[in-house]
Amino acid sequence: MPDVIGVRFKPCGKIYDFEIDGLEVNKGDLVVVESELGVNIGNVVIERRAVEDTEKKFKRIIRKATEEDLSQKEENRKLEAEAREYCIERIMARGLPMKLISTEATLDKKRIIFYFTAEKRIDFRELVKDLASKFKTRIEMRQIGVRDSARIVGNLGICGRELCCTKFLTSFEPISIKMAKKQELVLNTGKLSGACGRLMCCLGFEYSESSPEDTALPEIEALSILDEPEKEQGELVVASSDSGPEPVPEPRSDAGPPQPSTQPEQKRSRGKRRKWHQRKRRRKPPAK
Repeated sequence: MPDVIGVRFKPCGKIYDFEIDGLEVNKGDLVVVESELGVNIGNVVIERRAVEDTEKKFKRIIRKATEEDLSQKEENRKLEAEAREYCIERIMARGLPMKLISTEATLDKKRIIFYFTAEKRIDFRELVKDLASKFKTRIEMRQIGVRDSARIVGNLGICGRELCCTKFLTSFEPISIKMAKKQELVLNTGKLSGACGRLMCCLGFEYSESSPEDTALPEIEALSILDEPEKEQGELVVASSDSGPEPVPEPRSDAGPPQPSTQPEQKRSRGKRRKWHQRKRRRKPPAK
């Protein structure tokens, strides 16, 4: 059974397991590992433990971080800032509909990663050629979502605190408008949306799927939560944009008596016109 530790590369990033390989590593130490993105410095957040799954292959720790590694990481920040400015310049020059969020260079400078957001897929092949000819290294473009963008940029929420995704959230759980409705919150887009434009993650903190109120609800209530009419217009939040049109109600067999037709009214209007023509004929003077 190999001994592994948990390593995190970003403050609120995911935790990855790496094999110790006989090194004396404790919680809180900085280590140099080779991840999927390249050689980076990570922080040990989970102490040593044994793993029973021997079939899974874990990557090994290269060494503990030294002063040279830390100074190299500081120099890479200058390279990241330069790469960011040049990439923004080339994006504007080529008129690409994308927004650059951040840049990240590996410890050995063999790869520079550019994180960006875009509404659609972008053809950035010419942009990659410009970046590769400038920095003479491998260029990798990664398109991220608006939630990941808010985590990297950071901001303050409507509560006045820093965003939860920048402080302690390691993964994004699905959030629905049902959570706000069960907590009797005002269905207002301005109050329920976070800095990323999506429903705030804190809506799920005080919501439990196993509450007794949810068990008494029918199954159709969980599928369609916008059936009840709202008193205030313009404050209705739609959970997703892929919801279909509302079904058209079928005619009921126990409907009341049919409405009276408009044929008698039409007959009365015709009778009035006939009388008016008769009076007009009587008013004509006799011919000489």
